[in-house]
Amino acid sequence: MNATEHTATVAPVQAPPHRLSVVVPMYNEIDNVKPMVDAVQDALKDYPHPWELVVVDDGSRDGTGLALQRHARTVGPHIRVVRLLRNFRQTAAMQAGIDAARGDVIVTLDGDLQNDPRDIPRLVARLLNDDLDLVAGWRKNRQDGFAMRRLPSMIANRLIRKTTGMQFKDLGCSLKAFRASVLKEVRLYGEMHRFIPAWLSTVTSPDRMAEEPVNHMARQFGESKYGISRTFRVIIDLLSVYFFMNFGSRPGHFFGAVGLGVGGLGTAILGYLAVLKLLGESIGGRPLLSLGFFCVMGGLQFLVTGVLAELLIRIYYDGSHARQYHALNAPALADNEGWHA
Repeated sequence: MNATEHTATVAPVQAPPHRLSVVVPMYNEIDNVKPMVDAVQDALKDYPHPWELVVVDDGSRDGTGLALQRHARTVGPHIRVVRLLRNFRQTAAMQAGIDAARGDVIVTLDGDLQNDPRDIPRLVARLLNDDLDLVAGWRKNRQDGFAMRRLPSMIANRLIRKTTGMQFKDLGCSLKAFRASVLKEVRLYGEMHRFIPAWLSTVTSPDRMAEEPVNHMARQFGESKYGISRTFRVIIDLLSVYFFMNFGSRPGHFFGAVGLGVGGLGTAILGYLAVLKLLGESIGGRPLLSLGFFCVMGGLQFLVTGVLAELLIRIYYDGSHARQYHALNAPALADNEGWHA
């Protein structure tokens, strides 16, 4: 990228007053600790609004957590480090950072320095000036290998678009800006960080989401944690996403519809056999008798499952959400402390 392109990309855009939290999960990225923190610090040193950087060490075993704490002390209290007791994977680490964030706007960022922190002000300005709830980064000129990174991402994005109806070009880009009040309405589990726009669509309209081209750089230090295997995990996770997007608040409708269909088929089969029995035919040795019986029983089980699912979903929404991670330390500060102003 030449100087002219860089200047055009990072030109400051005015945004309404807000507080910004940048959330970065890291796992075994000791070589990227100082460059990443310094890159965010440099990108936001003249930011006109209060901001903080929340870095989550996802149970690293190479010294990443200690390196983060040491470097944070040299930079300032606006660099906050959350250390998880073990590796809970990226989704849980991202959720830990979101829970610790105190800003009105939350930006998520990868810790491998492939995302450019200088894009943050532009995404935040787009979010606030256009009154959106999400602005997702689009790695238009992605600097990754084709076979191991770009191809799996292309397959995964196509599957996600087909299943969820979310027409994002690059759902795998970690650089995203969120309105905190909306993001904190959803909880991320499993490997669901790839489907954050889909989850947000359960609490806000897709019309309040947008995509913005961002810079992308080749990895300089460490090794990638992704490969072709993530495509298969995406396929499995898509089943959960589809269910929760369409039946998350009314699971009884899903199980009830299946139960009525299966039970209705069984009832029809048994009714047909009953007519044959009345006509004097023997039905005791017919496979249809067993099929009809098990369809009726299966239908009843689906209906009961639907009732139980409705009870559970009401308990879930009425009760507090359990966290899926345990942190060694989550620095507690007063609401007006630890901001870079």
